[in-house]
Amino acid sequence: MNLRRSRKDKLVEAEEKRRDLGFGTQINDPDTRLLNRDGSFNVKREGVSFWSRLNIFNRLMVCSWRRFFELIASFYLVLNLIFAGIYELVGIENLQGADMTSVKSRLMDAFFFSSQTLTTVGYGRIAPIGFWASSVAAVESLLGLLIFALATSLLYGRFSKPVAHILYSDKAIIAPYLDVTGFMFRIVNERANQLIDLQVEVAMSILEKQPDGKFLRRYFSLDLERNKVNFFPTNWTIVHAITQESPMFGLSKEELVKLDTEFLILIRATEDTFNQTVHSRTSFHSKEIVVGAKFLPMFSDKEGAGIITLDLTKISDIQEASLISEYMPPTDEEE
Repeated sequence: MNLRRSRKDKLVEAEEKRRDLGFGTQINDPDTRLLNRDGSFNVKREGVSFWSRLNIFNRLMVCSWRRFFELIASFYLVLNLIFAGIYELVGIENLQGADMTSVKSRLMDAFFFSSQTLTTVGYGRIAPIGFWASSVAAVESLLGLLIFALATSLLYGRFSKPVAHILYSDKAIIAPYLDVTGFMFRIVNERANQLIDLQVEVAMSILEKQPDGKFLRRYFSLDLERNKVNFFPTNWTIVHAITQESPMFGLSKEELVKLDTEFLILIRATEDTFNQTVHSRTSFHSKEIVVGAKFLPMFSDKEGAGIITLDLTKISDIQEASLISEYMPPTDEEE
């Protein structure tokens, strides 16, 4: 059945054309995501100054833990190699107690003396003598105090930064909902911390061809069955009912793909450990939608256990379901 939405008021249409989420309307390359699944923006900036691009603090705060420790270890190694080279320049003989029997032993003693000075450990087997060696050791000690103070603050900042570890279903689905059809996806809190006062916003972006042949990106806010919950101890299936007022009304999956449709999700919540607002975001492209399916329960069947058991590995489990609503036309295969 080919259904069309009723004609809208011109003021409403004008308002929809002006609506923007911050990406603008000129991003018109097909198959280009606005938001990656991990929540990062699919934007590459050029012409940024060196210092703005460097932004060491931000990079160290947002990078993965593995990357963070790799950078710290690499910096520690390189810095000690640099100071070992400086001690070689001023003369290893000015390091009293250093093994001078071979080049390898000299460099090793210079490197390990540098690490002991940088960390202010100072075991005492090797000691600088003379003005230049003592000056280099003094500068390295001061540098070590500053560097480890910064590293400690970064480590504390990463541990104390509240993050919403929300897990999303791999696919969004179009499933039966009451007596109509709904666009749905499922979320769950991946960590043991508690999130309260969750608020969800879902926007739909399409690439629309204009009469002059150019493409213009438009945005629609999707009304949700429920856009806020006070508590979030289990999973939550977020639903947009595809009624006559919905921008998805009458669109098959093939039409959604043709319009390069993307669903942008933003979640806000309060993390109760730090009592701070946290955010999570992701998107579902129209190619990541399964039509005619429903989510399977995530609760494990343990009778008499006396506790609710939630299996997070089942968050993306679905099964086929017939669409009985006229608001979602059948796909070409179903026809």
